[in-house]
Amino acid sequence: MIFDHLLEVLDSDPHAAALNMAIDEALLRSARAPMLRIYRWAGPAVSFGYFGKWADVERAWPERDAVRRWTGGGIVPHGDDVTYSLIVPRTDPFYAFGPVESYRAIHEALAKALGGAALATRVDRKISEACFENAVQDDVLLHGKKVAGAAQRRSNFGLLHQGSIQGAADSAGIARALREMLARRMEPTSLTRQTMSNASRLVTERYGTREWLQRR
Repeated sequence: MIFDHLLEVLDSDPHAAALNMAIDEALLRSARAPMLRIYRWAGPAVSFGYFGKWADVERAWPERDAVRRWTGGGIVPHGDDVTYSLIVPRTDPFYAFGPVESYRAIHEALAKALGGAALATRVDRKISEACFENAVQDDVLLHGKKVAGAAQRRSNFGLLHQGSIQGAADSAGIARALREMLARRMEPTSLTRQTMSNASRLVTERYGTREWLQRR
């Protein structure tokens, strides 16, 4: 177990790509305790890392609702995956874990949740900008294939870990197992009106703008 107590942000409504990213950042900015959010997409979407190139995304997924993440990493298609974010404020002991340690700890819990999965122990030669065609250290593998990856961002507010689990036949079962592996006690909480207001502002100022989407 990573956490004794973890807040689960209940968010059953599907959202547009820009709003999903904005909600994660809004939660990070106001977090007072570690939080898990498992969320859905309003339609087929694709997200790509902060340093990614818009031309690569436009060429590979021209019809999808696209958004640039605040975190790093490659291109990730969404809609049929299990998408989650783990938000840890600076005041929590887990924040003291370095990037490699925190990534490994979270993915060890996820590998147990998936059952029969293992962590990648080496970095393969990069094949493309597609996240799931490239396994990096401590990504989750099932039968030798990458099924879960993530990206992180650290700021003055805390740690944002955004992850995707692909090819899940039992999404609800995986989500339930992930909760059980991450924390001894889960406490449900709702998205507040203030959080959604802050997220809407971030969509207008950042995630929903052409300047942000096509900045590289």
